[in-house]
Amino acid sequence: MKRLSSIYLAFLISILHLFPVRAQYQPPANKTFTRQDTLRGSITPERAWWDLTYYHLDIVVNPADSTINGTNTITYRVVKPAGLMQIDLQEPLRIIKAVQNNNVLNFKREGNVYWIELAEKQEQGSNYSVVLTYGGKPKVSTRPPWSGGITWKKDNNGLPFIASSCQGDGASLWWPCKDHMYDEPDSMLISVNVPGNLMDVSNGRLRSVVKQKNKTKTYNWFIANPIDNYGVNINIADYAHFSEIFNGEKGQLDCNYYVLKENLEKAKLQFKQAPMMLEAFEHWFGQYPFYEDGYKLVEAPYLGMEHQSSVTYGNGFKNGYRGTDLSNSGWGLKFDFIIIHESAHEWFANSITFEDIADMWVHESFANYAENLYVEYYFGKEAGSEYVLGARANIMNDIPIIGIYNVNHKGSGDMYYKGGNMLNTIRQIVNDDEKWRGILRGLNKDFYHQVVKGSQIENYLSEKTGINLKSFFDQYLRDIRIPVFEYFVKGNNLTFRWNNCVPGFDMPLKIYSSGKEMNISPKTGPTTIKLDSENAIIRVDPGYYVATLNVTGK
Repeated sequence: MKRLSSIYLAFLISILHLFPVRAQYQPPANKTFTRQDTLRGSITPERAWWDLTYYHLDIVVNPADSTINGTNTITYRVVKPAGLMQIDLQEPLRIIKAVQNNNVLNFKREGNVYWIELAEKQEQGSNYSVVLTYGGKPKVSTRPPWSGGITWKKDNNGLPFIASSCQGDGASLWWPCKDHMYDEPDSMLISVNVPGNLMDVSNGRLRSVVKQKNKTKTYNWFIANPIDNYGVNINIADYAHFSEIFNGEKGQLDCNYYVLKENLEKAKLQFKQAPMMLEAFEHWFGQYPFYEDGYKLVEAPYLGMEHQSSVTYGNGFKNGYRGTDLSNSGWGLKFDFIIIHESAHEWFANSITFEDIADMWVHESFANYAENLYVEYYFGKEAGSEYVLGARANIMNDIPIIGIYNVNHKGSGDMYYKGGNMLNTIRQIVNDDEKWRGILRGLNKDFYHQVVKGSQIENYLSEKTGINLKSFFDQYLRDIRIPVFEYFVKGNNLTFRWNNCVPGFDMPLKIYSSGKEMNISPKTGPTTIKLDSENAIIRVDPGYYVATLNVTGK
C-alpha cells in the first residue's frame, strides 16, 4: 500500500467532506414507559423464581356469545423459594379462582397482572401446580394478525370461523399464562370444547375427540416440544382435512391441512408448496424442528401467522403476498408468501425464540431471508439475489431494528427487508456458499428449541464466520444509516473509506475494477491501493447493502 502525500490526503478529505451524511440515530428523549410495560416486558422477581414446565389449557369457546371460559393448569419447578407469583391476563378477561392442592388462593389484580399469593411453602427443586379458572369475552382483533385478539367471523355457509392471533400483544389476551418469551413449557395439552358441528385445530397432535352430552365436542391436542406463548392457537370452523407424508431428514413427517370445505380443491393445489418448502428449508436450515408434533397448515380468517406446528393461512390460495410481489422482481409471484414466510418461522421463532421482543429481528430477519433462499433453491442463485435486492425498496431506515429491552418494545419494521439484506450481506462477506449454509444449519442445531438473546446470535455469527462483526451489527441493527463507500480514482490509485457509519466500522467489501474482482478492507479513514489500470471504472458488488459515492469528479 502506497502512503498518501499530505497534500493529496488533504485534497481527498476536503472533497469527501463536501458530501453531507446522515447523523447517527438518537432515540427520542420523550419516550416513556409505564409500570405495565415493565411488568409485561421484564423478568420480574415474581416470574424468575419459578420455571415453567407444563400447561394444560382446558377451555370452552362459545361462538354464540363470543366468550371463552375454562381453566389453565400451570405446572412449574421452584428455582428459588418465594410466595408471590405473577400471572398475566389482559382485560376484559378475569381470573375467577386460583387453587393449589385443593387450597383456594388469594390474589389481586394490577392492570393486566394478577399477583397470586401461594399458601404453602415452595420447596426449591420441587414441582407444583396452580389451577386458574378464568373467563369472559376476550379482546376482539380489529386488524388481525397485527392487532391481537380473537377473530369471530362466519364462512359462506353462515357457520362460525374463529381464530386467535396475539404476537406482540401477548397470549394473555385470551388465556392466563406466564406471558414472557424467556420461559416456555416443556410440553402442553390444549383441550378446546366447541359446538358439535365445528372442529378445533390447535398445535401438536390430536390425541382425542370427546363427544359431550350437550352435543359439543372437546378436541385434545398435545404438544410434545417446548412452545412459546404466542405460538399457541385455536382455529375453529367447519373444516375439511387432507394430509400427506413428507420424507425428510429425520424420517417421515406428518403434514396435515385444514381448510374451509368451500376451499378444499384450491387448497389441494396451492398447498403442494408445503412439501416444497420443507425440502428447501431442510436443505438450508437443517431438519424441521417439530417432527414429534407434525406440520399443519390451517386456514384462518386473517392473513396468517407462525403458530408452532399449526401455521395459519389466509392468503387467498394464490402466489405472492395477496397476489402481489413484495420484491417487484417477478420472483415473488413464483411462491405463496404466507406458506413460505410463516413456515420459515418454525426454524426462526418457534425453535430459535427471542427472549425479548426488542430482538424480534432474530425471527423476522431470518424468515425474510428464507424467502430468497427458497427462490434460490428452486430458481437459481441469480433469482434469489434479484429477489432480496428487489426488496430493498421497502426499507425505511426510520428507527433501529433492535427495540428497547425489558418494556415489551420492538424495533423497526426494517427487521424484515433490511434484516434480510443484512444477512445476505454477511453471505457476501463469507464468500463461501457451503460455509454459509453450514452456519445456517449450525444455528438451528446449536440453538435447537432454545430461547436466545439477540447478542447470542450476533456472537455466533462472528465466531462461525471468523470475522468480528460487532461494528457490522452496530451499524445494521442499532443505527439507521446506510454505510457509504466513498472512493476517489486518480491514475492507478484508488483511495476509499467508509462514511456515514458507526465508529470503527470496517466491513470488508468486494468491488470490481474495470470488471476485475477485488476484495478490499475499507476503514473509516482513507486507504489507498494500486490498481492494474489507470482511471478504472469501480463497481461495488450489489449483494452488499451499502451506498456508493464516487467523488472522483468524472
